[in-house]
Amino acid sequence: MSQTRWQALDAARGLAVLAMVVFHLIWDLAHFGYAPANLPWSAPVKIFGHSIAFAFLFIAGVALVLAHRDHMRWPAFWRRFAIIVAAAALVTAGTYVAFPKAFVFFGILHCIALASLIAVPFLLAPWPAALAGGAFFLVGAEFLASPIFNADWLQWIGLSTSEPFTQDWRPLFPWAGALLLGVAAAKLPLPVYGERAGVRGGPLPVNGKRAWLTFLGRHSLPIYLVHQPALFALFLGLAYLAPPAIDTTDFVASCEARCFEEGGEGKLCHDACECTAREAISSKALAGVKDEAERGRRLNEIAKRCVSKTGP
Repeated sequence: MSQTRWQALDAARGLAVLAMVVFHLIWDLAHFGYAPANLPWSAPVKIFGHSIAFAFLFIAGVALVLAHRDHMRWPAFWRRFAIIVAAAALVTAGTYVAFPKAFVFFGILHCIALASLIAVPFLLAPWPAALAGGAFFLVGAEFLASPIFNADWLQWIGLSTSEPFTQDWRPLFPWAGALLLGVAAAKLPLPVYGERAGVRGGPLPVNGKRAWLTFLGRHSLPIYLVHQPALFALFLGLAYLAPPAIDTTDFVASCEARCFEEGGEGKLCHDACECTAREAISSKALAGVKDEAERGRRLNEIAKRCVSKTGP
């Protein structure tokens, strides 16, 4: 079989890349305070994110079949596997630095790497075997989930009864099922894709105006690794130059309550808390700071200055 890329597959992956960037843009808007904090956890956005993950895994399964349809090209397989594992390790290291309490220990790249190993025997078997394997992983958690899998070192399997706190979690159950469904779909005995003008087996053409989609698809891995750090840096700068509008009502109320509990007077507490909120915004002291301990430390410093201003 020719190793020419099927442009339609690259274009589909390119669309998934665009959707991924949009999803992470939504996440960053909420993370930095430019959108409601619970927006990424709303049902529509969660469904959007799951759909993107399913698309990437399904396409990875199709690509495996296309790359090894005639025979297993082991050097190419292991080279691809090593690249994905290295990229997954980079994601784990990077997110550990940025989010040490919620780093990615088994995200979509980890899942693609391990699910690709699981898929090897299915590449050599008829398509019903891959379909059955995909169904097993997709629905298996409903029957096999158990508290014994709740240990941290077993969370990657996906059979736990609790969900870990992490930025991206794509365990084998159910997500390996999406890749195996891609394997099954690519092995279906359907008319050869790209049959045009009596030519069978050629790549599906893509309109020149949409060639940029195939470019995104061919470079999906580096885009995946680079786009979120780039967006994060952009929002850090934006948060410093143009902090999001902040409703200080709840902060002032809780601040006053703490002040009263510590024996402060009504007007003094109100003025000091209003000053703290106002100074925190105007000085941009909290711009880009997401660590709660650091936020508390900076707010305490501002509060001390405000007490000295408003005190008798």
